[in-house]
Amino acid sequence: MKKIILIIVMALGISAVSLAQDDDAGQKGNGSRIEALKIAYLTKKLNLSTDEAQKFWPIYNEYMGEIRKTRLDARQNQEGEIGTEEKLLNIRKKYNGEFGKALSSEKVNTFFKAEKEFGTVLQKELMERRMQKMENRRPFRGN
Repeated sequence: MKKIILIIVMALGISAVSLAQDDDAGQKGNGSRIEALKIAYLTKKLNLSTDEAQKFWPIYNEYMGEIRKTRLDARQNQEGEIGTEEKLLNIRKKYNGEFGKALSSEKVNTFFKAEKEFGTVLQKELMERRMQKMENRRPFRGN
């Protein structure tokens, strides 16, 4: 039952993001599928009202833009892990207040927790898929 719900949420998230993408954003390998899954996961976890969603998603897009830029800059400049994590923490602190303008403090906390959880869920799903792929590759040995 959980897998069915996950599949439905993932399909809705992918379709929602694909409709919202710009025409020139259809590049492969840009992480858009994972971002779609993340949006679907966050949507489910936060259970936003229409009003909350209209306020939250623009702030979220700015937040993710700053996070991506910081990570990209860190990779390009070969910055240390501690310094990068500190910059990311400062962005989270900044947006904690911004998200608080759109959501209750409880939902803001839920957002940050869900964002962390998503990484774990994604890793687990990828491992399961790899294991499934490996099992499918094994030759059949009958009697």
